[in-house]
Amino acid sequence: MKVLVVGKSGREDALVWKIGQSPLVKEIYCAPGSDWISQRPKTKCLPIEAGDVKALADFAEEESIGLTVVGPEASLVAGGGIVDVFTARGLEIVGPTMAAAQLEASKVFAKEFMKRHNIPTADFECFDDPRRAETDAIANLPCVVKADGLAAGKGVMLCRSENDVRIAIRRIMIDKEFGEAGNRVVVEDLLVGEEVTFMVLTDGWEVIPLLSTQDHKAVYDGDEGPNTGGMGAYAPALVITPELEKIIIEEVIKPTLAGMRKEGRLYKGILYVGVMVTPDGPKVLEFNVRFGDPELQPLVLLMENDIVPFLQGIARGELQEGSIQWSEGAAVCVVMASKFYPGTPETGKEIRGLEEVAAMENVVVFHAGTIKEGGIWKTSGGRVLGVTAKASGIPEAISLAYEAVAKISWDGEHHRTDIALKALKRGIQLEMKRR
Repeated sequence: MKVLVVGKSGREDALVWKIGQSPLVKEIYCAPGSDWISQRPKTKCLPIEAGDVKALADFAEEESIGLTVVGPEASLVAGGGIVDVFTARGLEIVGPTMAAAQLEASKVFAKEFMKRHNIPTADFECFDDPRRAETDAIANLPCVVKADGLAAGKGVMLCRSENDVRIAIRRIMIDKEFGEAGNRVVVEDLLVGEEVTFMVLTDGWEVIPLLSTQDHKAVYDGDEGPNTGGMGAYAPALVITPELEKIIIEEVIKPTLAGMRKEGRLYKGILYVGVMVTPDGPKVLEFNVRFGDPELQPLVLLMENDIVPFLQGIARGELQEGSIQWSEGAAVCVVMASKFYPGTPETGKEIRGLEEVAAMENVVVFHAGTIKEGGIWKTSGGRVLGVTAKASGIPEAISLAYEAVAKISWDGEHHRTDIALKALKRGIQLEMKRR
């Protein structure tokens, strides 16, 4: 079988890496992919952008692609929706329709949907007028101001002062830092608790949960600084106990899928729920409609199954029975980023140490923003590498990941030094309770 992966970043590199291990797959095409992804086994990259839905569908037809997997959320709402276009041509594809993808494409839609279907989330108001939004936000400090549309994970701003609010409203609604995504905003209560990512595979009816993960969105240690697309992640997240997983499935996942069916938006694909575990129980921070990035990177190292049959089941609306088998232990991904990220990143810097890390066992480096020029690997984006390690436990995985990170360098490189430390603290607390 031939598989097409849409996208070019670290998430798509992880998908290609995992799909390439399947005996069911003969060839993988990645559009547009990257210089690094083109080196993966069985893989060729295409000069087609992820948003060029018609060209992608034409290629899939001409090459008899057996399965297409969509990485970035933007493709799901571009050109009439890549899933809608592929499905109309009889092509199997993994992802929600454009109508169903509104769960991520519009924060306003998602919040109002949760209100309609009694899904636990923070209290909120929606605005298309900057003055009214600013007045409401100041009156409800501390709060969160969110751009309505897609903003690559950067359109969420925590506000604890009037000045924070004014800056957020100006950036989103007046300066239009995120373009049309800032035409409307959601102003919601700032929830207190621990944030975690919970993803499931679904055909619209049945669900198979993935291991819980924890992303680190803020750019600096201690969750300080502006939000990014993600500075690292680990799995499993100890904050999600088996009991809490059942609650999330019953109170969030099932009502979401039922609500989407009721509204004529059957949801097939990967449903990502950003959850805040509060003293009052889990509450939804956001929905994403694809695999998390960098949350997928540690998951593929721990997943023992062939991922392809599960993806085929989603595309066909017949999710196979059973659960995914996971390796014992844990995995940690540390994102290495360019200087000035999440602002305009400094690029074109030579990357050193990749060959040394390639010789390490249980470490995989996923490339999110690199290019090869004259035989030299250089930076080409904000998030550059996702250095991911698997070990017998979280402490060992942290140590191995940072051992690999220490071998890689470029001018201006930045990474957080506290990825997964929350898990260590929680692990100590659990051990003390057992005693």
